[in-house]
Amino acid sequence: MTRTDPSVDGIRVAVSTVIFSLRRGAGGRGMSVVLPLVRRTRDPHEGRWALPGGWLAHSEDLEQAASRTLAETTGLAPSYLEQLYAFGDVDRSPERVVSIVYWALLREGAQLPLDAQNVSWFDAAHLPPLAFDHNHIVDYALWRLQNKVGYSRIAHGLLPDLFTLAELREVYEAILERDLDPANFRRQVENSGNLIPTERFRTGSHRPARLYRYDHDVELADRGPLPGRTLPSRKALA
Repeated sequence: MTRTDPSVDGIRVAVSTVIFSLRRGAGGRGMSVVLPLVRRTRDPHEGRWALPGGWLAHSEDLEQAASRTLAETTGLAPSYLEQLYAFGDVDRSPERVVSIVYWALLREGAQLPLDAQNVSWFDAAHLPPLAFDHNHIVDYALWRLQNKVGYSRIAHGLLPDLFTLAELREVYEAILERDLDPANFRRQVENSGNLIPTERFRTGSHRPARLYRYDHDVELADRGPLPGRTLPSRKALA
C-alpha cells in the first residue's frame, strides 16, 4: 500500500477552537452565550472575523496545539477543552486544509488581556459572516453544547466553584435559549446526584440563597470512547 505524503499533496492541518463563555445583559439581566473571534489581517478573507487557531506543529499533540494557538491568539486559558470534529471539505479554503476543531468553556466574566489585538467577544446567536466555514463550525459547536448540557455537568465549566440554583438555571437557559420552570429545575438537579449543598449562602436584596458546588468525583462530561464515535451529518444540523 502506498503511503500518502501530505507535503506532496499540499494538505495542511490546522487546529481551531470554539470557546464559549457567558455575558450578562444590560443591568445584569439575563445571560447569553458569547465567544471570542479574531480578525484576520491577511488574505484569504482579510478583515473578516474567524475562530482562533493556527497550524499544527510536527512536535505537538492536537490538544497541545489547541491550547497553544488559543493562548497565542486570545490569551485565554479555558476551564474545559474537548475535541469537537474534523472539518475537511475540499472547497473550504483556497489551500487544501483540514481543521481539527476543539470546543472549550470559560467561566462567566472571563476577560481578554489588555494587550489583545484584533480579538473581540461576539454573541453566539448574532454572528457576522465569518471566514471560511466558521459559521457552520460555530453552529455545530452550539448544537453539541446544547445536547451535552442535558446529560452531563458541563455547565460547571461556565460557573464559579460555588453557585446558587438560580445561577445554575440561568446557565441552562442561556445555552438552551428558553426559560425553565424554577421548581421543576430545582427538583431535577437536586435529584441528579451531581450537586453538593454547602453551608454558605448568597445574600442580597432577596432572601439568602444556598450555595452549591459540583461533586468533583463525577466527570465534567462523558467524552465517550474516541474510536467509532457517531456524529450527526450536516443535514441533521440544518
